[in-house]
Amino acid sequence: MISDTQVSPAAQKLASADALVVFGITGDLASKQIFPALYAMCKHGTLNVPVIGVATSDWGSEQLHVRATESITRDHADVDRKVLDRLLGLMHYVRGDYRDAGTFDALKKALGGAKCPAHYLAIPPSLFPTVIEGLARAGLATDARVIVEKPFGRDLASARELNRAALAAFAEDAIFRIDHFLGKEAIMNLLYFRFANSFLEPIWNRDHIASVQITLAETFGVEGRGAFYESAGCLRDVVQNHLFQIVALLAMEPPAGRGFEAVHRHKADVFAAMRTLQPDDLVRGQYLGYRGEADVANDSDVETYCALRLHVDSWRWGGVPWYLRSGKCLPANGCEVVVRLKAPPQNLFGDAAVREDANYLRFHLSPHSTIALGARVKRAGKEFVGEQREFSLLDEEPDAQTPYERLLTDAMNGDGALFAREGSIEAAWAVVEPVLVQHPPVTVYAPGTWGPPAANHLIAADGGWHNPVAEV
Repeated sequence: MISDTQVSPAAQKLASADALVVFGITGDLASKQIFPALYAMCKHGTLNVPVIGVATSDWGSEQLHVRATESITRDHADVDRKVLDRLLGLMHYVRGDYRDAGTFDALKKALGGAKCPAHYLAIPPSLFPTVIEGLARAGLATDARVIVEKPFGRDLASARELNRAALAAFAEDAIFRIDHFLGKEAIMNLLYFRFANSFLEPIWNRDHIASVQITLAETFGVEGRGAFYESAGCLRDVVQNHLFQIVALLAMEPPAGRGFEAVHRHKADVFAAMRTLQPDDLVRGQYLGYRGEADVANDSDVETYCALRLHVDSWRWGGVPWYLRSGKCLPANGCEVVVRLKAPPQNLFGDAAVREDANYLRFHLSPHSTIALGARVKRAGKEFVGEQREFSLLDEEPDAQTPYERLLTDAMNGDGALFAREGSIEAAWAVVEPVLVQHPPVTVYAPGTWGPPAANHLIAADGGWHNPVAEV
């Protein structure tokens, strides 16, 4: 069994960071996610320390301010100029090669008297070891923390290597591995809904649940990221991390307390209990036109769609199939969980559905948040004739924090509750390792459809897929 690295009791008491260093600040991630998150943090009063951007682009602080302003005004319709000016006043730029020791000397000078900086690596994973070693040599890892973006490797061996590189300079409780899915309000509510409601626990097991399915659908294609997708594919890009994290929250045992270490341990137990995937558990698809994208091979076998059947071999979940799927160029944008309950033991009413899709819980996680219950309800009248209804239990709160604002705020404050841990990441890679190379070839599917027909055969015995629609 792969278990999480033990973390000292002080893990929850890290001092707040007194500076934020963003490596790769001229990149696409910074423009789309980081700048808007920093603006929101500044607006809410949670960011008041220097922000040092580091990249290879021949920029100065002035160009950095221009890029940040463009990003924030594009993301926010009503920018508060005072807040923006306050943020820009915190931002400085250091230009340099990540392989050059002089870059880290310049960074050290820019940090001034900062004692506990947070280093955010918004760069390709291949550069993580280079930057981490540079920070360590310059004395910038002491009492500091590092924030790294997914993907955490591309297989078990590379994940272990990245973890070794990070742990050579930083303690485990000072390593914050971002999976932005874990920062979504709807994902956090899965955990709350499970353990805050007493009616759920008695039925949340193999005796009452027939199957669980999770869908993450996107209507768009790779959008200029052909080179990245050729190196990753759908299984690595979203299933092994995003969807597995949802499985862990749904399948974990109740933690003994509210401390996040207990949650991490129980999530790690779920990954360790997952049965390793075999080729028959997997359906791979590729949307028609993918091979015409820039930087994509003419004979590419990379999947843009993946569906799989998963088993969690624990006492609670033995025999319950979990079905996961994700894909690009599908008919709708959305992420949804459907937990199907077993049918009643007797069919007392002739019209009542006895299939295992009559009673279910549906968690619509994005683009909007809804929790719904599917049930049979009697129609008005003398006859015992019913119909299928769905009752909405919760809608998302307006003005919720964005995932990046929440996660960056937590990392700066030293709160590791929503971040992935070393052991969990490696255990998840171990589950998919057998099918990363030995797998069925892709089947081409037409854009605007729900993927290859073989994915329907995968789940046919358990009632078929529930196709999400965008909530309004």
